[in-house]
Formats: sequence, structure tokens, C-alpha cells
Amino acid sequence: MVGANLKAEAMSLMEKRTAVEAEMNAIIQRLSTPDGPGLSGNLIDAEGFPRSDIDIPLVRAERRRLAGNNAESNNQNPSLVNAASSASPSNFIQRDSSAALDVDVIISKPFALIDEITDASPSAEDGLQLGDQIVKFGNVEAGENLLQRLAFEGQSNQGQAVPVEIMRQGALINLSVTPRKWQGRGLLGCHFRIL
Repeated sequence: MVGANLKAEAMSLMEKRTAVEAEMNAIIQRLSTPDGPGLSGNLIDAEGFPRSDIDIPLVRAERRRLAGNNAESNNQNPSLVNAASSASPSNFIQRDSSAALDVDVIISKPFALIDEITDASPSAEDGLQLGDQIVKFGNVEAGENLLQRLAFEGQSNQGQAVPVEIMRQGALINLSVTPRKWQGRGLLGCHFRIL
């Protein structure tokens, strides 16, 4: 009985995830047009004035929506993760073979979200993107004092590749990021928001 409910809930979550991914892809496509601002490009011109060729409030709203910062997005992406987490303990695999359709459920719960990333920064050059959800950063996983642990992990691995596990548009991706000095602030050039 529990397996059947879990399967139905997993199927429902997969359908919701597909809808959220489609919306995110549409936002990315709109922001990434040839003359568009991109996912993290400047909204001001070379003279320091707001760009007149784009709708700045709309671009900011779409970036926030993509990053999961506004209330409407927070009611979609994190709720999918929370619903999956409440359906079963985190980080587990369960198989229900009693029905005609086998479903493996793997839940990796992100603990942080990249809500700001600077162009030409180490994190941008190494493949991190706005809206990526951090599942594991080096030895840091969910727990307490996450910001301090993330900072320590970056500082103690300066100049060395750090394995990073992220959730991007519902897919689990493994990257490596090398914290290093660059022309901007910090060693990574991105901001983590704890979920």
C-alpha cells in the first residue's frame, strides 16, 4: 500500500517537475536572446545608466523566478523537494515491484541555491549557473553552520578543484569548481542562499 502511494506521488512530482523545467527553459530562452541581458548580464549601459533596450523590472522578475527567490517560485520548486522529502526519508532508494511499473525514487535534498553569480568569475567559468541548487560542495552537505562551512571549504581548497553536486532543472549534475583569486570579490564570485 505504501509503495503504491509512493509511486503515485513520485509520478505526480515528476509531472510537476516537467512543468517547472519547461517554464525555466522558457525564461532562459527569453533572457538569452541575441540582444538580451542573459542570465547574469549587466542591466546598465557603459555610461552607468539603465539599459533602454530591455524591460529591467521584467528581467529582474524573471531572474528571481529562475533563481527561486520570489514567493511564487518558492511555492513551486522547493515545494517539489519538500513534498518528495515528506513522502520518505531523504537520500534513499526504494523500489516497488508489486505494480506493473517499477519506480526508483532517489532524493538528494539541496541545501543552498546560487542566487547571484558574476560573469567571468571562477564559479561562472567552471560551469555553475544562476538557480543551481547545491546538494554537496566538497565535504559540505546539509547541516548546521552552512555558510561558515562553505566559506571554510572554499578557503581551505584555494587553487584546488572542489567536487560540487548540483541540482539543475531537476537533474543531478557533478561539476568541479576551483576557488581562486580573481578581479572580483571572494574566491568563487557567487552567492549561496541557504534553503
